[in-house]
Amino acid sequence: MNPEDVGRARKVPSVVLFDFFGTLVEYSASRTEQGYERSFAVLEEAGCSLGYNDFLQLWSSLSERLDTEARSTLREFSMAELGLAFFEKAVPGKASAAHRARFLETYLEEWNQGVRPIPGLVDMLTRLATRFRLAVITNTHDARLVPRHLERLGMARCFEAVFTSVEFGLRKPHPAIFEHAMRSLVTSPGECLYVGDDEVADFDGAAGAGLPALLVDPLGVSSVAPSAQLSSILELESRLAGGGD
Repeated sequence: MNPEDVGRARKVPSVVLFDFFGTLVEYSASRTEQGYERSFAVLEEAGCSLGYNDFLQLWSSLSERLDTEARSTLREFSMAELGLAFFEKAVPGKASAAHRARFLETYLEEWNQGVRPIPGLVDMLTRLATRFRLAVITNTHDARLVPRHLERLGMARCFEAVFTSVEFGLRKPHPAIFEHAMRSLVTSPGECLYVGDDEVADFDGAAGAGLPALLVDPLGVSSVAPSAQLSSILELESRLAGGGD
């Protein structure tokens, strides 16, 4: 398939697949700016002697190391793996599994403060769900994270399924996760459209699985053809009404 044609659906799809972070919600990927005082308190209870800034630096460096490995291998890592590596350095030989679990739960709660709804999106998805089958394919380190956000934001009822990299084991842009989603939904590339905001993970990943795709690119800085770009996710409804032209 010609890359310039990947973003142009040949017909109105019956299934629309979405990325989550950056596509269905705005978010901060920062591991420091949200503020992690409650997480730090759990660490102190577990016997950690690091200062607050040292805790953030260690957590960020280990996270980035695992992310770098995952970008290379496309094997996804879990929060549990990250937590175990972190506690081995932060609280060697002292922390219980219960402390690790409470720290990870608290950390995610604080990180989630950077996840923000997109005004008008729930209404649009509610309308689309009456015409299309909707599902999410997302990279994430915790299987519960995205479903919880969908519930919190009032979107869950719109989606038939959520496919996560941490459950599947491979992250986007690996074509296998897209193929897995289509098999589970009993559909094919010709019946689907994929919508995401990352040129490599989403657009190129979908293309690798033969999926037509649209890229949410508000600044128009990607190398994707203009016909395959959306300046806002809220343009999707009108694009679908036009049959993908």
